[in-house]
Amino acid sequence: MVISTTNMPCYVFSAHWRKNLPVLGGEARVFAIDLLGYGYSDKPNPRQYEVNELYNFETWGRQLSAFIEEVVGEPAFLICNSVGGIAGLQAAVQSPKLVLGVQLQNVSLRMLHKKRQSAIQRPFVKALQTVLRTTPLGKVFFNQIATKQGVKNVLSQAYADATQVTDELVECILQPGLQEGAVDVFLDFISYSGGPLAEDLLEVIQQPVSILWGAEDPWEKVEWGRKLQHYPTVEEFVAFPGVGHCPMDEAPDLINPAIMKFVRRHVARAVHT
Repeated sequence: MVISTTNMPCYVFSAHWRKNLPVLGGEARVFAIDLLGYGYSDKPNPRQYEVNELYNFETWGRQLSAFIEEVVGEPAFLICNSVGGIAGLQAAVQSPKLVLGVQLQNVSLRMLHKKRQSAIQRPFVKALQTVLRTTPLGKVFFNQIATKQGVKNVLSQAYADATQVTDELVECILQPGLQEGAVDVFLDFISYSGGPLAEDLLEVIQQPVSILWGAEDPWEKVEWGRKLQHYPTVEEFVAFPGVGHCPMDEAPDLINPAIMKFVRRHVARAVHT
């Protein structure tokens, strides 16, 4: 999500931020965009490129930078969840003049990254990725997930509060995955074990970073996330008990104020400097 703090308040819709945009849009210009290959964005065929040549964090970082420059028209804050957090950090590092600050919400720690795999694990992980990407088994696997029940099962793991996994949410997540080309993007991305980790980018980013964490996230453990708070530009790490991997959707009443607190803090500092 991209937040610009000048001109008239407004918001542009994207489904997983649907509980945040109307509230935040009352105070600022707020945009939620789909990264290339995801949501309702274009899905160029990755098989026309080398593996992971197209769908990677450098591409998505450039996309975010271009969006800020060409659509927003002024430097902005990036508010990011999960793998979007790596893209947001990448954009901030690549285009420091366009990004005022980054807030990470349960940023992906990329546990299948090559740096996190043991020497014993690497050949097995690579073999599985190759099989899924290059044989019919990959589409069989995808088709098992890309159903209402499959999406609901995954979301029920990610959300601590099962009542938040509504039919509306399931449809919001499922429908983009049924678009032409979505399966090839999915299989290309799960083969992506290179590129930057959050730690790599936090070492070099110059802008302020806020980290929020749903403490009941079963995939990105809060104790792992806490290790990120010691980087120089990380100014806060806030854990939310009883909340899972997508805090902005599961607990918007807690997350919306935390987003605007971070933005207001740095707008106020800019005014007084």
